[in-house]
Amino acid sequence: MAKIFCVANQKGGVGKTTTTVNLAAGLAKVGQRVLMIDLDPQGNATMGSGVDKRKLELTVYDVLLESASVAEARVHSEKCGYDVLGANRELTGAEIELVPLERREKRLKQALLEVDKDYDFVLIDCPPSLSMLTLNGLCCANGVIVPMQCEYFALEGLTDLVNTIKQVHANLNKDLQIIGLLRVMFDPRITLQQQVSEQLKDHFGSKVFNTMIPRNVRLAEAPSYGLPGVIFDPSSKGAQAFIVFAHEMVERIKGM
Repeated sequence: MAKIFCVANQKGGVGKTTTTVNLAAGLAKVGQRVLMIDLDPQGNATMGSGVDKRKLELTVYDVLLESASVAEARVHSEKCGYDVLGANRELTGAEIELVPLERREKRLKQALLEVDKDYDFVLIDCPPSLSMLTLNGLCCANGVIVPMQCEYFALEGLTDLVNTIKQVHANLNKDLQIIGLLRVMFDPRITLQQQVSEQLKDHFGSKVFNTMIPRNVRLAEAPSYGLPGVIFDPSSKGAQAFIVFAHEMVERIKGM
C-alpha cells in the first residue's frame, strides 16, 4: 500500500514545492516508487519535475472531475525517476466546479485507490490556501509534512495549519496526522533561526525531523532548469540533505 503525504503550509513562500519535488526525487533515488501530485494551479511542481504543463493532455483536473483515471493522466518523468500527476491553469476552475458535486472532498482519495499498489509513496504539493483542492489532498493523506522556515511568523502559520489538520481529522479523515516538521532554508549562523528551531523541538519533540535543509543557491536555481535540485546538482549541500531526508522518511513510515 502506498503511503500518501501532503506537503502543506498555509504560509506562502516556505518551500513546499521545492520540498515536494526534491523529496520525490530523493525517494526515487533510494529505490522507492513515487507518484508526485501537483494540486496547485500554478503547476510549479509539474514544471519542476521536468514536465511541460502546457503540453499535458490530461491533468489532476480531469481526475478530480472523474473524466480520467490517475493511470490515464499520470506521466513518467524520465529525468527525475518518478511519476507526475500534473497541473496547469485549468485546475483553477475545479474550485468552482467541485462545489455542487457529490463526494467533492474525497474525489482524489477515490481515484488513488486504483493505483494504490503501484507506489510506495504518493506526495501531494498543496496550494497555500485552505481550498477545495487542499481539502482533497488532506482527505486522502496518511499524514502531513510541514516545511517551515525557522522565523517568528512561521510559528503563527503553523498554529493555523495545526488547527486545520485537527478539523479535517475530526470530520473527514481519521487517519490524518502531522508526520513531521521539516526545517528548510536553515542558516545556523542566524541566532533567531537557532532559537525558533529549539522552540520547535521543545514543543513538537519527535515530530520535528532530524534532517535540516540548508539555505542553498543550487536548490533555488534548479527550477529554472525544470529539475529538482537533487537531479540538477546531486553534489550540492541542499541535494545531499534531501537524500538524507528521503532515508529518514523511509525509516519513519516503517513505524506507521
